Amino acid sequence: MMKAFSGLRIALAVLAIIYILIPLIVVIPASFTSANYPSFPADGFSLQWYTKILERPEFLEAFFNSAKFAALAALFSVIFGTLGALGIAKYDIPGKSYITALLTSPLSVPQLVLGIALLMYFTPMMLAGTSTGFLIAHIVICIPYVMRLVLTGLSGFDYNLERAAAILGANPATVFLKVTLPLIGSAAISGGLFAFLTSFDNVTVSLFMVSPEMRTLPIEIFSQMQDAYNPIVASVSSVVIFISVLLIIILEKIQGVGKVFGGSHHTNG
Repeated sequence: MMKAFSGLRIALAVLAIIYILIPLIVVIPASFTSANYPSFPADGFSLQWYTKILERPEFLEAFFNSAKFAALAALFSVIFGTLGALGIAKYDIPGKSYITALLTSPLSVPQLVLGIALLMYFTPMMLAGTSTGFLIAHIVICIPYVMRLVLTGLSGFDYNLERAAAILGANPATVFLKVTLPLIGSAAISGGLFAFLTSFDNVTVSLFMVSPEMRTLPIEIFSQMQDAYNPIVASVSSVVIFISVLLIIILEKIQGVGKVFGGSHHTNG
């Protein structure tokens, strides 16, 4: 009975993986077609649709917009997320569990609901459709990943090292820079990579925040697919997939993807 249950569980896991990979299995080969129309399996092999990306300024501008906002969102998310995780892990703050739940809530709230909520909140503040509002929205959805990873990194942190450095005369800034930061650095970097990836390929929240003059790559892909699907859309989508896979591989090497979603146990200093 246990063997049958185990076999069923493995079969369901394999089916789930196949279901998740179906878009990749279709989109990537279609991007290499030599035909002038989308085809799967690909009709011949050609890199023409990748070279044509360079001839489309809207895609290039959207790519640089995505990279710029993703880098800024990752930077601020690492700063705020790391400081937040340190405060939660080290200090006995009243309502700590509620604060943690609030700061990590974007992980559990549907992106559609979050996008509508941010739009309603930003509109009276004149931030809707602005670069500032867009960046703040992306920081909101990226911070939880940084916090989760840094909290995981702090779960095995030896606070005696900080105390020893302080006893030896190091000021708080030196303790943080020379002791704390090197020990949680890999977790913070991993959080930054995941934050970059989350911002770079976000569609749902971005749809509520962008303006006609400010386009990101996922939004441009979405817009092009509404007009007419052609192989260049598949090639641009494949570029996004390649970048995402590369960042996930780097993240796995540094920290481990599972730790982003795994629980984190932390103790007070």
